[in-house]
Amino acid sequence: MVMAREILRIENLHVSVEGTPIIRGLSMTINQGEIHVIMGRNGAGKSTLANVVMGHPAYEITEGSIHYCSEPLEELSVFERARAGMFLSFQYPAVIPGVQVGTFLKKSVQSVSDEPLKGRAFRKQLNEAMASLEMEKSVLSRYVNDGFSGGEKKRLEMLQMLLLKPTLALLDETDSGLDIDALRIVAKGINQVAPDAGCLIITHYQRLLDHVKPHFVHVMIDGKIIKTGGADLALELEAKGYDWLEPTAGAEA
Repeated sequence: MVMAREILRIENLHVSVEGTPIIRGLSMTINQGEIHVIMGRNGAGKSTLANVVMGHPAYEITEGSIHYCSEPLEELSVFERARAGMFLSFQYPAVIPGVQVGTFLKKSVQSVSDEPLKGRAFRKQLNEAMASLEMEKSVLSRYVNDGFSGGEKKRLEMLQMLLLKPTLALLDETDSGLDIDALRIVAKGINQVAPDAGCLIITHYQRLLDHVKPHFVHVMIDGKIIKTGGADLALELEAKGYDWLEPTAGAEA
């Protein structure tokens, strides 16, 4: 039996922001083809985790380690992490007035590629990805996220992800504010990437998991993972909330 390739390994991670501890001893391993979901209340440290893995300079690792594809991440800049195959989707994607979507996508793919981008091959890939996400070609001439609805912004995030083909996809509340149709399309994008990557999805809601089947669901409280289970754990949280887990908040699941 061939062992799955390790994508991300986090060991005893402690993170602070301006001296305030946010993550307090978190460990997790994500292998190729695995979908991990983190759920928890606001302020639990979920988005902090995604930002730390991607290398946001505002967060200080005070203890522990992060390895990506068996290599330590500490010395890599955000740009180097992106070139190495890491992708972070934002809860609130930025608006970039004056930059057309088509230009932005082409430059993004070129920036992480070691070889010159071939126009015909890129257009074919772009057309296929847009079709799978049910996106109109007219989007390409619009400015990035300028005047976009919430669903349009999240579809564009998924389009970037499909084109960049990450090894590790970090998805921070990609499902927030989406209607039923947009949620289905976003989930389709995640499912296309998932077999070849490791995925970490941060969400408050179980409804995304009707379309994306996780291998592991983790509950995060006060900067720690205090329980881990399968997809059924998300249903339990939907029904019961988080209060029933509070007494165990000091221990790892």
